[in-house]
Amino acid sequence: MADFATILTAAGLRARAAALDRAYEESGAFLSRLWSQNRDVPVAEHVRAILAAVDARLPRQVTGEAMAMLIEAYSRPALLVPPTVDESARAALEALAGRGYTLAVVSNIMRTPGVTLRKLLERYGLLGYFRHTTFSDEVGVRKPDPEIFALTLRAVGAGPESAVHVGDDEVLDVQGARAAGMRVIHVTSNAPRALGLLSPDGAIPRLAGLPDAIAQLES
Repeated sequence: MADFATILTAAGLRARAAALDRAYEESGAFLSRLWSQNRDVPVAEHVRAILAAVDARLPRQVTGEAMAMLIEAYSRPALLVPPTVDESARAALEALAGRGYTLAVVSNIMRTPGVTLRKLLERYGLLGYFRHTTFSDEVGVRKPDPEIFALTLRAVGAGPESAVHVGDDEVLDVQGARAAGMRVIHVTSNAPRALGLLSPDGAIPRLAGLPDAIAQLES
């Protein structure tokens, strides 16, 4: 939000730091309502929600150039303070790619857009393993809605019966992919709960165990 204040001031528009901080929180309520319906919007809409919470007239007063700068400022924090990565991820992906599997990403975003998440995957040397990446801000739908899985499967030319989804969230990943007709491996250090038809097909504590878990499913 400090960057927002600098950009807006340079554009001749004033916004107090306290007002921007409050607007950021209010935009979170807007996003939560949207996400609760398994829907998403581009991060430009996140930025407009913040501006509108400061002053309803502000989104119309911002030029295209200033808006681009605001979107960039909103999107880059994850590059400055990146998340940690499972150190076994690269070896697991390399092993699966070496066996001829087609790999894809299906991901909800929070405040960080898909374009930035791709940069992070590239930074960690992981992006090249994936034939396709699906991010919720770019397709307008979020896990656990089956449509985001279906979009990804269509993009790689696969059917759900031939696919395995790997994820760490019991609802978004396990129940979502199951509802889409896929098999599921749950990344969890806990014993998986019995969920009937929505139970995962396997569970691993880290991605190091993924190649063996896939081989077990195939056998």
